[in-house]
Amino acid sequence: MAAKAFKALILGPPGGGKGTLSKRLVRDFGFKHFSAGDALRAEISAGSALGQKAKDYIAQGALVPDELVTDLVLGQLATLRNEPRWLLDGFPRHMAQAVALDAKHEVDLVLDLDIPEAEILSRLGGRRVHVASGRSYHVEWNPPKKEGIDDETGEPLVTRPDDTAEAITRRLQQYHDLAKPLVDHYAKSGRDVQTFAGTESDVIYPVMKEHVAKVLHVRDIAALARGMVSELGC
Repeated sequence: MAAKAFKALILGPPGGGKGTLSKRLVRDFGFKHFSAGDALRAEISAGSALGQKAKDYIAQGALVPDELVTDLVLGQLATLRNEPRWLLDGFPRHMAQAVALDAKHEVDLVLDLDIPEAEILSRLGGRRVHVASGRSYHVEWNPPKKEGIDDETGEPLVTRPDDTAEAITRRLQQYHDLAKPLVDHYAKSGRDVQTFAGTESDVIYPVMKEHVAKVLHVRDIAALARGMVSELGC
């Protein structure tokens, strides 16, 4: 019998470093990284029915409805049934999405990032993005080779309208209002929930890596014990 998939979430504020930390978890533990934002862009690029609906909303300057995002994510997660470990980034964003996810998947581990607001303001205020791909740069820490130009396509980079200080502060408040119930939900339902506080991914990641390794080790031992019991016919 195939081993039960290990399903993890990484939660954190916009600009909190989820993408950077996810790449390291993929490298060190073989997680299949699934980003809700990347999935949405892929559907739009492929011209699927869901992607076209999302594109229509974006073209009108409207947010993609939560129900559409939920259908898209759950549909694509269904294709990961043979993945031994996956890491979900950017979903769920609120309780309704968490309930929908719970109905399809049992989450094993929640990695929660606690990043100071001042750090987020610094990170996002200097961010420049390539809209079509989602590639992100920073004017100080990760500048493009040519100022204002995407390294891969040569197309212009833009400052997102929601990367102003006022907009960032508003987004952070919205995130915290929605994220706390999520963390409480998973903790109360017996999931392994661990919060990592700090300002630098290089400092946060070693602590996160140690915790994930411990959780996976305990799980592997438990699976081995269950297998031995099964073989003995107990």
